[in-house]
Amino acid sequence: MSRPSQPKLTTSDHNGVSVIQSQAHASSSSSLPAAVAGLQQVPQLVPANPSAGGGKALPPSKMKKPPADKDSEEYRQRRERNNLAVKKSRMRSKQKAMDTQQRVNELKEENERLEAKIKLLSKELSVLKDLFLEHAHNLADNVQPPAGAEGSSPAPNNTSTNGQ
Repeated sequence: MSRPSQPKLTTSDHNGVSVIQSQAHASSSSSLPAAVAGLQQVPQLVPANPSAGGGKALPPSKMKKPPADKDSEEYRQRRERNNLAVKKSRMRSKQKAMDTQQRVNELKEENERLEAKIKLLSKELSVLKDLFLEHAHNLADNVQPPAGAEGSSPAPNNTSTNGQ
Protein backbone atom coordinates (compact mmCIF):
# COMPACT_ATOMS: atom_id res chain seq x y z
CA MET A 1 0.00 0.00 0.00
CA SER A 2 1.86 3.09 -1.21
CA ARG A 3 1.00 6.47 0.15
CA PRO A 4 0.27 9.19 -2.33
CA SER A 5 2.65 12.09 -2.33
CA GLN A 6 1.23 14.98 -0.36
CA PRO A 7 2.10 18.59 -1.17
CA LYS A 8 3.87 20.42 1.65
CA LEU A 9 3.38 24.03 2.60
CA THR A 10 6.35 25.84 4.16
CA THR A 11 6.01 29.13 5.97
CA SER A 12 8.43 31.07 8.16
CA ASP A 13 7.46 32.76 11.36
CA HIS A 14 9.11 35.84 12.90
CA ASN A 15 11.69 33.72 14.82
CA GLY A 16 13.29 32.37 11.66
CA VAL A 17 11.74 28.90 12.08
CA SER A 18 10.14 27.20 9.11
CA VAL A 19 6.86 25.42 9.64
CA ILE A 20 6.20 22.46 7.34
CA GLN A 21 2.59 21.44 6.99
CA SER A 22 1.28 18.63 4.83
CA GLN A 23 -2.23 18.54 3.43
CA ALA A 24 -4.13 15.29 3.63
CA HIS A 25 -6.15 14.34 0.55
CA ALA A 26 -9.73 13.34 0.95
CA SER A 27 -9.09 10.24 -1.20
CA SER A 28 -6.22 9.07 1.04
CA SER A 29 -8.42 9.09 4.13
CA SER A 30 -10.46 6.20 2.72
CA SER A 31 -7.41 3.91 2.47
CA LEU A 32 -5.80 4.98 5.79
CA PRO A 33 -7.27 4.83 9.27
CA ALA A 34 -8.57 8.11 10.66
CA ALA A 35 -5.89 8.22 13.38
CA VAL A 36 -3.06 8.03 10.82
CA ALA A 37 -4.67 10.67 8.62
CA GLY A 38 -4.97 12.94 11.66
CA LEU A 39 -1.27 12.53 12.42
CA GLN A 40 -0.33 13.74 8.96
CA GLN A 41 -1.88 17.12 9.62
CA VAL A 42 0.35 18.00 12.58
CA PRO A 43 2.70 20.91 11.74
CA GLN A 44 6.43 20.27 12.11
CA LEU A 45 8.99 22.86 13.14
CA VAL A 46 12.35 22.89 11.40
CA PRO A 47 15.01 25.59 11.46
CA ALA A 48 14.94 28.01 8.52
CA ASN A 49 18.73 27.82 8.36
CA PRO A 50 19.89 24.25 9.19
CA SER A 51 23.49 25.36 9.77
CA ALA A 52 22.43 27.87 12.43
CA GLY A 53 23.57 25.76 15.38
CA GLY A 54 21.16 23.02 16.34
CA GLY A 55 18.05 25.09 16.92
CA LYS A 56 18.45 25.50 20.69
CA ALA A 57 17.72 28.93 22.07
CA LEU A 58 20.27 30.48 24.40
CA PRO A 59 19.19 31.61 27.85
CA PRO A 60 19.14 35.37 28.33
CA SER A 61 22.34 35.28 30.40
CA LYS A 62 24.25 33.67 27.50
CA MET A 63 22.97 35.92 24.75
CA LYS A 64 25.43 38.46 23.41
CA LYS A 65 24.63 41.92 24.59
CA PRO A 66 25.97 45.01 22.94
CA PRO A 67 29.10 46.08 24.78
CA ALA A 68 28.21 48.75 27.31
CA ASP A 69 30.33 51.84 27.51
CA LYS A 70 32.42 51.56 30.66
CA ASP A 71 31.75 55.19 31.43
CA SER A 72 27.97 54.84 31.21
CA GLU A 73 25.70 55.06 34.22
CA GLU A 74 24.06 51.69 33.38
CA TYR A 75 27.44 49.92 33.34
CA ARG A 76 28.45 51.47 36.65
CA GLN A 77 25.14 50.42 38.26
CA ARG A 78 25.45 46.86 36.99
CA ARG A 79 29.02 46.61 38.30
CA GLU A 80 27.94 47.99 41.67
CA ARG A 81 25.06 45.49 41.92
CA ASN A 82 27.39 42.68 40.92
CA ASN A 83 30.00 43.72 43.48
CA LEU A 84 27.36 43.77 46.22
CA ALA A 85 26.10 40.34 45.18
CA VAL A 86 29.64 38.92 45.25
CA LYS A 87 30.25 40.45 48.66
CA LYS A 88 27.02 38.95 50.04
CA SER A 89 27.87 35.57 48.56
CA ARG A 90 31.32 35.58 50.14
CA MET A 91 29.90 36.62 53.50
CA ARG A 92 27.34 33.79 53.38
CA SER A 93 30.08 31.35 52.47
CA LYS A 94 32.28 32.50 55.39
CA GLN A 95 29.33 32.34 57.79
CA LYS A 96 28.50 28.83 56.66
CA ALA A 97 32.14 27.75 57.18
CA MET A 98 32.17 29.33 60.65
CA ASP A 99 28.89 27.60 61.58
CA THR A 100 30.26 24.28 60.38
CA GLN A 101 33.47 24.72 62.37
CA GLN A 102 31.48 25.62 65.49
CA ARG A 103 29.36 22.49 65.05
CA VAL A 104 32.54 20.40 64.64
CA ASN A 105 33.93 21.81 67.89
CA GLU A 106 30.67 21.13 69.75
CA LEU A 107 30.61 17.55 68.50
CA LYS A 108 34.25 17.02 69.51
CA GLU A 109 33.50 18.24 73.04
CA GLU A 110 30.43 16.02 73.26
CA ASN A 111 32.48 13.06 72.02
CA GLU A 112 35.12 13.67 74.71
CA ARG A 113 32.41 13.86 77.41
CA LEU A 114 30.85 10.62 76.19
CA GLU A 115 34.22 8.83 76.09
CA ALA A 116 34.92 9.94 79.69
CA LYS A 117 31.50 8.65 80.71
CA ILE A 118 32.23 5.32 79.01
CA LYS A 119 35.48 4.99 80.99
CA LEU A 120 33.71 5.81 84.24
CA LEU A 121 30.89 3.34 83.58
CA SER A 122 33.40 0.65 82.58
CA LYS A 123 35.25 1.09 85.87
CA GLU A 124 31.97 0.97 87.79
CA LEU A 125 30.96 -2.21 85.94
CA SER A 126 34.30 -3.82 86.77
CA VAL A 127 33.93 -2.99 90.48
CA LEU A 128 30.36 -4.31 90.55
CA LYS A 129 31.41 -7.54 88.82
CA ASP A 130 34.17 -8.05 91.38
CA LEU A 131 31.71 -7.45 94.24
CA PHE A 132 29.20 -9.85 92.72
CA LEU A 133 31.79 -12.59 92.21
CA GLU A 134 33.11 -12.15 95.77
CA HIS A 135 29.58 -12.33 97.17
CA ALA A 136 28.76 -15.40 95.06
CA HIS A 137 31.99 -17.08 96.23
CA ASN A 138 31.14 -16.36 99.89
CA LEU A 139 27.64 -17.80 99.42
CA ALA A 140 29.07 -20.94 97.86
CA ASP A 141 31.47 -21.39 100.79
CA ASN A 142 28.63 -20.97 103.34
CA VAL A 143 26.32 -23.48 101.64
CA GLN A 144 28.72 -26.47 101.63
CA PRO A 145 28.10 -28.90 104.54
CA PRO A 146 30.77 -29.64 107.11
CA ALA A 147 32.92 -32.69 106.31
CA GLY A 148 31.84 -34.86 109.31
CA ALA A 149 28.07 -34.25 109.12
CA GLU A 150 27.31 -35.96 105.82
CA GLY A 151 25.25 -38.83 107.20
CA SER A 152 23.45 -37.12 110.08
CA SER A 153 21.23 -34.62 108.27
CA PRO A 154 20.24 -34.03 104.69
CA ALA A 155 22.46 -31.32 103.24
CA PRO A 156 21.14 -28.94 100.63
CA ASN A 157 22.00 -30.07 97.13
CA ASN A 158 24.71 -27.85 95.65
CA THR A 159 23.78 -28.75 92.08
CA SER A 160 20.13 -27.89 91.74
CA THR A 161 17.82 -28.93 88.93
CA ASN A 162 17.37 -25.43 87.57
CA GLY A 163 20.94 -25.21 86.26
CA GLN A 164 22.61 -23.00 88.90
